Formats: sequence, C-alpha cells, structure tokens
Amino acid sequence: MRPIVLVLNGPNLNLLGLREPHIYGHDTLAGIKAMVEAWGAGFGLDVEFHQSNHEGELIDLIHGARGRAAGIVINAGAYTHTSIAIMDALLGAEVPTIEVHLSNVFKREAFRHHSYIALAAKGVICGLGVQGYLLALEAIKGLVSLEPPPRN
Repeated sequence: MRPIVLVLNGPNLNLLGLREPHIYGHDTLAGIKAMVEAWGAGFGLDVEFHQSNHEGELIDLIHGARGRAAGIVINAGAYTHTSIAIMDALLGAEVPTIEVHLSNVFKREAFRHHSYIALAAKGVICGLGVQGYLLALEAIKGLVSLEPPPRN
C-alpha cells in the first residue's frame, strides 16, 4: 500500500487559469491536479486532491488525514492569513504538512505576509507557481522516509 498525501486547495483556487493569471498563472486546477497526481505516482505516493471554498470542509478533510495520510500539501488561499481553525486542525492531524502558494506572497500586500498555516507546517514554498506543488510532494516523500508512520 502506497502512502497517501492529501493535496488541499482553499477558496477561489477553482478559478485558476481564469482569475488574475498575471498573478497565479494560466494553469487550471484540473491541470495542476493531473500534474500532481502523476508526480506523486512517480514518488510512490497516492494523491488525494481536493478543493473547497468552505473552511469547515477543509477542516473535515484535515481531520480525516489523522492516522490515515502520510502528509498534507495545502494551498489554503486566503484562509492562510485568517484561519486559526485550519491551523489547529493541521496541528491536530499530526502529519507532516507543507504550505504552498503559487505567487510570492511576500511581494504582495502586507496582510499576505502572515500565515497561520506556517505555524503548523514543516515548510513553506511560495512564488514558484505549479512547481511549488511538485516540490512539496518531493518534500513529503522525504519526510515520510524520515518519520515514523502515522498513529492510528
């Protein structure tokens, strides 16, 4: 059985390719999903890819990772800067988490410079576009081989 990695995407990421392509690029979420799943398979990982505009749904997915998933890659979108609840869920999941952002949040508005998600993450990748997701999977693969398996 291959390790499972949840790849979670927050609000408005369903509009990738349409919304502000000068910031987020021209790749669609469906295209990113296909790349991430193929890359994950190459690393021997099963990827479960989700997007939600609803904070509670993302929290439920994170709760479901505890004892089942080897890691989480999350682009929480705007919830990055506002959601203590998602941060708490990630801490409670007790699986390695990598935070990803397509844009370089530090070259943008000041409110985007703070991340609650980062407080629960092993690392943060921002500004590398779609490549950030692929690098996050590679990081999770490395962390899975270094950490004991998740508890039940």
